[in-house]
Formats: sequence, C-alpha cells, structure tokens
Amino acid sequence: MDDLATVVEETIQGYAGGGFSLKTFFMINAVENAYAVLITDVPVHKRPAGIVVFARIVGDYVVIEEDTTDRPLVDKLTAKGIPRDKIICAYAGESLPEGLESPALP
Repeated sequence: MDDLATVVEETIQGYAGGGFSLKTFFMINAVENAYAVLITDVPVHKRPAGIVVFARIVGDYVVIEEDTTDRPLVDKLTAKGIPRDKIICAYAGESLPEGLESPALP
C-alpha cells in the first residue's frame, strides 16, 4: 500500500468536481493531516457552503469526520488497501481506540 497520507489525499481529492450551479473545493491541512472537499453554490449562493467529505489521520488511523455522499469514503479507502479496522467513521459514532488521543477540533 502507498503511504497512508497519499492514499487518503488522492481518494478524497477524487470527490472534488463540479456540477450545475455547484463548485467543489479540495482542501488540505498538511500540518494536521486533514483533508476535505467543500461545496458551494455558484454563481449565486442560495444555501450555506457544506462539507462533502472530511477525514484526518491520527497515528495509523483514518478518522472520517464527515461523509455526506452516496459513495462512502470508507468503502473507497478499504478498496485501496486500508484495513477497515484502521478506519474510524466518527460521523457514525465510532471512536478511536482508548489511549489514542485525538486532537480536539476547533
């Protein structure tokens, strides 16, 4: 398997794309190993911008904080070789193993 950060980054970047009256943006915070795709209306904003997918790496785990798609990120990551037991779906109530601290989100 490729480097964990590379796999996560490339997989999440695959969710970025456009649509009729929509624009998506791939966002990365390399310092905190956080990756996301945001969506907004263009050219006229009719609703607030939102998160399509958002995940971060904590140790050797991938923590999926948000996934609003019909193409689950967890499935795409496991298909790329990341073991399911190393993926935490926080948006579905899963949590990191005890003793592994997850930095608080602002």
